[in-house]
Amino acid sequence: QVQLVESGGGLVQPGGSLRLSCAASRSIFSIYTMGWYRQAPGKQREFVASITSSSNTNYADSVKGRFTISRDNAKNTVDLQMNSLKPEETAVYYCNTRPVQTRFWGQGTQVTVSS
Repeated sequence: QVQLVESGGGLVQPGGSLRLSCAASRSIFSIYTMGWYRQAPGKQREFVASITSSSNTNYADSVKGRFTISRDNAKNTVDLQMNSLKPEETAVYYCNTRPVQTRFWGQGTQVTVSS
């Protein structure tokens, strides 16, 4: 069974940066489009960014120009570089395929943007 494990979250001040990483227990990245999603308290989970197996990227309008998604198929990882973070981006961040597959939801990593 493939597991996705997110890491890299933490507390950051508004305007700061964080880099999230998602690792798979075995290679799935080479065949799937991978995505990052987030769920803020009291809100539905939303799409943040995705990257295809050929590294074409797509971003939610709210993060364009500030977030960068990347992947390393050899290392089975997909990263999300987040810059200029805003308080309203406080959420649990998850990785999954795009479209999502329920079996791949992990625990996520908490990102808190606060002064």
